[in-house]
Amino acid sequence: MNNKIIIINGPNLNLLGEREQSQYGSVTLKELKEICAKKSNELGLKIEFAQSNIEGELVNIIQESRKKFDGIIINAAAFTHTSVAIRDALDVFKKPIIELHISNIYKREDFRHKSLISDIATGGIFGLGVDGYILAINSMQKLLQNGN
Repeated sequence: MNNKIIIINGPNLNLLGEREQSQYGSVTLKELKEICAKKSNELGLKIEFAQSNIEGELVNIIQESRKKFDGIIINAAAFTHTSVAIRDALDVFKKPIIELHISNIYKREDFRHKSLISDIATGGIFGLGVDGYILAINSMQKLLQNGN
């Protein structure tokens, strides 16, 4: 494989730019894809973008990623706090994983303070808005470059 990563987005992130702009900003998912594609291209990374509101579809995407990708950047959204199935799929990945959240989950409701995937992720980015995606791409490129 050659520095191929997937950025996976969970439920309701298809509504970026429309929902709770105070938490998530005004950038749409389409615009975010374009921003990420541009940054990845600059760094010599090949990316795919995936989004689903359905837990089982996300599990399938993660499982299929084992053979196709060198790293995962995942914003599991609400499934971060509830999905053992997504956690288990990520645990089998065995390559770099960056957990990402646009908002700071630790400054929100108590139920959002527990991430089921943080302990298996290589690292995490929280509360930096959509800029967190650029930071995650930069970090993933360095992880892959260093053979992590």
